[in-house]
Amino acid sequence: MAQIKIENLRKDFGSFNAVKSSTFTIEDGEFFMLLGPSGCGKTTTLRMMAGLELPTSGSIYIDGEEVSQKPASQRDIAFVFQMFALYPHMNVGKNISYPLISQGMPKAAVKKKVAEVAEILGIADILNRPVGGLSGGDRQRVALGRAIVREPKAFFMDEPLGALDAEFREHMAQELRALHDRMGATTVYVTHDQLEAMQMGDKIVVMNHGVVEQFGVPQEIYDWPATKFVANFLGSPPMNFLDFHAMVGKGTDSVTLGETAFAIPSLLKGANGDLCLGVRPEHVTLDDASTYKGRVVAAEYLGTTQIVTLDTPNGRVKARVASSDKVTSDTQVGLSFDARTVTIFDNDNGRALVSKANEGVLNNG
Repeated sequence: MAQIKIENLRKDFGSFNAVKSSTFTIEDGEFFMLLGPSGCGKTTTLRMMAGLELPTSGSIYIDGEEVSQKPASQRDIAFVFQMFALYPHMNVGKNISYPLISQGMPKAAVKKKVAEVAEILGIADILNRPVGGLSGGDRQRVALGRAIVREPKAFFMDEPLGALDAEFREHMAQELRALHDRMGATTVYVTHDQLEAMQMGDKIVVMNHGVVEQFGVPQEIYDWPATKFVANFLGSPPMNFLDFHAMVGKGTDSVTLGETAFAIPSLLKGANGDLCLGVRPEHVTLDDASTYKGRVVAAEYLGTTQIVTLDTPNGRVKARVASSDKVTSDTQVGLSFDARTVTIFDNDNGRALVSKANEGVLNNG
């Protein structure tokens, strides 16, 4: 397996800039997620890494070798597509064995290797069946088997579970992660599904409009988003945004939300302008003692929890609270939140100014 380094990678299609100077490193053996909405540049980035698209500029290193101008056949990688891309005239065993036969491997060695991979994937009993009559899950396993059998330096997967129904998709996600852990493979996986990325990934790159918005481990990205886009894209419901105008003078270190004062972290002292306080729904508490009030708009029952929607002087807020908490529509309730989990954003550029990640902490004044 191999480390993969991307340096200042850019891709233009005519006048359209699909990927804008992306830089990140995928460590050897990581399960790495490229996450973002449709059209953000994640698949184009993966295709450049695989050699299916040539970059306009920038460098791609696989196992220390610069490969940005090399064809896919010379990069020692395996690609798994969303629509499986199986050979319909071949049975399961022949689909899996095709890469080895193409490399001229002896028949006995091919048969042994196919049997090993089929056993790992749980498809040993269907090797002689045509692929046309298989379920979506079995076809996905065949596509994975064809990739695994080559033992490449890295696996590249472009939304491989996208064609499966929701329940089986979750099951296959667990199987795929378990398979990765057994093999210790370097895997790069494209998805638009934030839950899939959080569930499976060791590291995540979040992309938007061709730009890498943030790069890190799942919990870090969820807890301390670098931009409002990341904060809004990850989480269901997403992070709440409370707008306020900061006028921080020499005599005060607080801002006011409604009629409640909140202390300003030291890194924000002297900051002025239109800012935004971001807080996750699970960090919002219904607190009768709080002077910061919101009007209950709706409550959605979710079993062990409920999502309560409230209108506040600074914008709409969603709180994830216990289902046993009693709320009544169109009533005023107090709100508080764990100040250690708050992030402050600049509304002009959408970037985080301060959060726990850079040692700034908001506290009630």
